[in-house]
Amino acid sequence: MLRVALTGGIGSGKSTVAALFAALGVEVIDADAVSHALTAPGEPVVAEIARVFGGGLVDAAGALDRAALRRIVFADSRQRQRLEGLLHPRIRERMLAELATAAGPYALLVIPLLLETGQTDLADRILVVDLPEPEQLRRVRLRSGLSDAEIQRILAAQVPRAVRLARADDVIDNAGPPEALGPQVEALHRRYLSLSG
Repeated sequence: MLRVALTGGIGSGKSTVAALFAALGVEVIDADAVSHALTAPGEPVVAEIARVFGGGLVDAAGALDRAALRRIVFADSRQRQRLEGLLHPRIRERMLAELATAAGPYALLVIPLLLETGQTDLADRILVVDLPEPEQLRRVRLRSGLSDAEIQRILAAQVPRAVRLARADDVIDNAGPPEALGPQVEALHRRYLSLSG
């Protein structure tokens, strides 16, 4: 099975692109969805996060205060590395398990921190969703309500746009309107089917 890793900076449109591939019947395995499942109330890793970062991050129902945790880890790179050390091996293990049961000629692995976490070995091809940084900032601001300072801290923790583009086998340009994405996804879908055949 051909393995395509989809990545891009915050607010680049990875989820939208992944949904378009899924609509074409492609198996999509999303690292963020896996991370959310692993950090749901009652999951063992939530207790570990509380032990490492403080019990105040978990409420009485066992839910993780994701916004507070995000503020901690993006304010201090050492704290971010501690969290990544807890989560990333588990996320990778779960993604590999899902990949092992995937059907179809190719699978799309949505890994926002593909390059940052050195997980390019999971992929045969790297697909980057790209857009200019000013537009990226505008979209993140609209979607998340984060302050510019918070957005800049998140961007600083990600590899620069030029590095992502240099590592890309394929690029989807998301600088334009949403309807410009469909034809790009369909063209890549045909290409991946051909490569996997």
